[in-house]
Formats: sequence, structure tokens, C-alpha cells
Amino acid sequence: MAKKKVVRKKAASKSKKKPSKPKPLSQDAMMAMWQEAMTPSDGHRRLEPMAGTWRAKTTFFMTPGDPPQVSEGKSVHRWVVGGRYLEQSYTGTSMGMPFEGLGYTGYDNVKKRYVGAWMDSFSTGLMQSVGVGRPTPAKMNFVAESFEPSGKKIVFETTLKIADNDHHTYEMWTKAPNGKKFRTMLVEYTRA
Repeated sequence: MAKKKVVRKKAASKSKKKPSKPKPLSQDAMMAMWQEAMTPSDGHRRLEPMAGTWRAKTTFFMTPGDPPQVSEGKSVHRWVVGGRYLEQSYTGTSMGMPFEGLGYTGYDNVKKRYVGAWMDSFSTGLMQSVGVGRPTPAKMNFVAESFEPSGKKIVFETTLKIADNDHHTYEMWTKAPNGKKFRTMLVEYTRA
């Protein structure tokens, strides 16, 4: 019996096929893929209504039930890197202090989702965001992550809504200490 088991194991190992290696792409095929990946697409064009100079009204809540803190600012959005990223340069006030921020939003043609980065004068860290769900010309959802001064990671669900060429909004939602989701910020943009 021992001999039969050995024979069966050998036969089984011979019948397994090794996975075939993908054939290397030709230089022309590889260049075509790079060209498609690097060319601004419909995902980028969805952001076009946001280009320009904006008056911004920000309503901010530290925790649910707090009175809103309202501030105003100016935001200039322009295409950079050959139309691949929309740069946002914001100046204004927040919580009674001068505030400035710089952000980039783009569309990753390879991953088929939006990507973003934000930095501002209230932090030395970088908030990163990734698109989720199905974007439309009127609405795009993101998940964003940053860190509190304590080092605790904070996760936001954000929504960008484009009403028309002269109005769009940006909302941030997070969890309150009681675990319930609440809107911590609303920025209303009106073309200047």
C-alpha cells in the first residue's frame, strides 16, 4: 500500500500545470497604455466647473450641538500639470485666525477613482482623500484621512456637489464622540 500512495502523489504532482507567464508587451503596446493612463479623461472634465476664482463661506462644527463657526475666504482653483490636477489655493480666516490652505484633486485613470491631497496652516500634516462610489457630474464622494494633534487618526466622509458652473459645495462628515456621524464642515463656493 505504501508504494501505491507514493505513485499517486507523483502522478498528481505531474498533472498540475505551472501558471504561464504573461507575454511581455511590445514597446508600442506599452506606450499606448502609458498614453491612455496619462491623458486627462472624462474624470478630469467633471472637475472643470470648479476652475476659477470663488468666494467661500465655511460653516464649521467642532462637535454636535456646538454653535456653528462661520468664516469667509477666497479660493482660486486652476489646472496644473497639463490639466491633470485641479489646484485649490485658499486664503481667509478660521476660528478668528488667519487661515490658508492648498489642495490638489485629480482623477487616477489607472485606478478609475478620484484622488486628493490637502494641506493648511492649521497643521503640518497632509490630508489624503480617495474617491469612493460612482461619481457623477453633480456629485463625487471621498474618504479622507488625517491626524489630530494627539496622533489619533481621524476619518472623514466627504462630498463634493457641483450645482452649476457658478456654485459648488464641499461637505465633511465624521463620527462624534458618541459614535454617531455628524457634518463637521460645509464650504459653499460662489463664483467671484
